[in-house]
Amino acid sequence: MTPLLADAASLPIGCIVAAFVVSFASVRMAIAYAHRRGMLDTPGRRRSHSMPTPRGGGIGIVLGALVGMPACLLLLPESPGAATVGAFTVATIAVAAIGWLDDHGSLPIRPRLLIQLAATLLLCVAVASGTASLLWALPLLLAGVWSINLHNFMDGIDGLAAQQAMFFGAAVGALAWAAGNPAIAYAALAMAAAALGFWWFNRSPARIFMGDVGSGTLGLLVFALTAMLWAFRTNLLWPALVFSSAFVIDATLTLLVRMLRGARWYTPHREHLYQWLVRRGTSHRRVAAGYLAWNVLVCVPVAWIAFRSPAVAPACFAAVYVVGAAVWRTGKRYGLRRRERHVSA
Repeated sequence: MTPLLADAASLPIGCIVAAFVVSFASVRMAIAYAHRRGMLDTPGRRRSHSMPTPRGGGIGIVLGALVGMPACLLLLPESPGAATVGAFTVATIAVAAIGWLDDHGSLPIRPRLLIQLAATLLLCVAVASGTASLLWALPLLLAGVWSINLHNFMDGIDGLAAQQAMFFGAAVGALAWAAGNPAIAYAALAMAAAALGFWWFNRSPARIFMGDVGSGTLGLLVFALTAMLWAFRTNLLWPALVFSSAFVIDATLTLLVRMLRGARWYTPHREHLYQWLVRRGTSHRRVAAGYLAWNVLVCVPVAWIAFRSPAVAPACFAAVYVVGAAVWRTGKRYGLRRRERHVSA
């Protein structure tokens, strides 16, 4: 390798390594900090753990991502531009900050939602300014706020949300690289590395939970990478959405069902598919493995077809979500049958 090529490769590799190291070190410190401050999630009827566990470990993901992602996005080829990277950085800090405050003491929903809306709008306007119309900022805003909150909903058992972030980062990194965008590719890998630094402590049995600081920020990061891919090349939206299908399907269908039943959908509950499976006796590790199997066995090959054949990409996207909805419904029925047999016994 020539010195010039070595220098070119050192920046993204350094960002990825730094994202992991900063995340790993920060999570270790967050465990001790959470114990000192009494930031503990205690077991309860609406929770899926059995021992008091510190929360707020997602601060490691935030710090690792901030170390690695903006540098990759700004300095590598096919950068989305300084304005977008700046908006991305500010939005990440804002969403993480309100989540960090909420982890210290529960905040009302209104200030949290207002900060999420403002931060996401800033990013959406920056992304949409590089497209044919600024009006794209409005649907992007809805998608971004939902991504933030659905990742919060899906962070309920050991290792699942961090595992999904690692998969999404690696998959989008490969997709962006194949599409010719090193900036987004290495930024996605930096996110995956930051998630890995946290996952080591969050895998079952978890030593620390992510907290709102991590789950909300991950939702923003996933949205930001997806939106940047779409702005770079519109047909990349479909495979990116396929990679997110496991979380989007579970969170969206669960919310819709609760709303149709007239339940207070915004309150804590244990009605997501992953929670049903745990309630029926499946271990956290096995549930997480099931979601990973969906990602690897279904999402990866279908997303590759969508990338290689843009004409059928929308159909690939639709097929994955329809099949995923059927799997979700089947899993819920399985959990309900097991519950009925248990009650009868």
